[in-house]
Amino acid sequence: MLRLTRSLAEETGIRNLAMAGGVALNCVANGKVLRDGHFERIWVQPAAGDAGGALGVALAAYHVFKDNPRHLNGALDGMQGSYLGPAYDQADCERRLTAAGARFTAVEQCDLIDRTAAVLADGKAVGWFKGRMEFGPRALGSRSILGDPRSPNMQKNLNLKIKYRESFRPFAPSVLREDVAAWFELDDNSPYMLMVADVVKERRRAMSAAEQALFGIDKLNVPRSEIPAVTHVDYSARIQTVHAETNPAYHALLSAFKARTGCPVLVNTSFNVRGEPIVCTPEDAFRCFMGSEIDVLVVENCWLQKEGQNPDLRLDYKDKFELD
Repeated sequence: MLRLTRSLAEETGIRNLAMAGGVALNCVANGKVLRDGHFERIWVQPAAGDAGGALGVALAAYHVFKDNPRHLNGALDGMQGSYLGPAYDQADCERRLTAAGARFTAVEQCDLIDRTAAVLADGKAVGWFKGRMEFGPRALGSRSILGDPRSPNMQKNLNLKIKYRESFRPFAPSVLREDVAAWFELDDNSPYMLMVADVVKERRRAMSAAEQALFGIDKLNVPRSEIPAVTHVDYSARIQTVHAETNPAYHALLSAFKARTGCPVLVNTSFNVRGEPIVCTPEDAFRCFMGSEIDVLVVENCWLQKEGQNPDLRLDYKDKFELD
């Protein structure tokens, strides 16, 4: 990929690069292309692959067959965060949750943000369902399961108790765009979780000789940084930058979490369990909540706590789906 992109930069002199197709989902390679420095800005289609190809077909038909003009976005990201899926207003969510037997309270937005930041800082796992669903393979803060990245047990607990998969599976960090360079070796936009960069050296944790001598899962579980739940064994992370312009509610939550903890980062993984597609509707979110060990569920401005639910509605998702 570096050979291709270097040749492209040399032959064309163009300083901006857009990438699509399945290869552009290789976020490690994308990060290397960015750090290689041959392009000033890199934009990766958030649904790179067959799904995103449908957008290209539609645009080609619009321009080529209908002879309509192209509209260039300049410095703007025309996809605006890739929140292109369905949304449900507060009244619809309340109606759907009530019909599903959920017990909830309706909370004002400011209180909702503060409550969520508080339970996250307390080590709880939160199902976060707000706004239009993401288009593409990544959860981007609309259909997400969230956790505290500072916890050395969060990666294992999310994998074993909620995603029902192997404990070593990695998770990605969501970070405020304005704070990304203070935590990662990246000072650029990565709104679609498609760039990998290392945690900055001053936030890493050196391993002791005894820890270096460990093997396998024991060595994997040694904290590598101040945010061990999202730091890979090589100190890298697959980063999502969060922007107030495209997801104000999620940006506000990260800001509130930062105000409480000093950390502008959250664990962000897709709102589903192993083998199940990402949740789409409020009913999907409630079923996943009741079938896993998620502690708190936020559906728009509805606040649900696990201990307040009807125990007869509990589901067993642990053995329902086969391994990936």
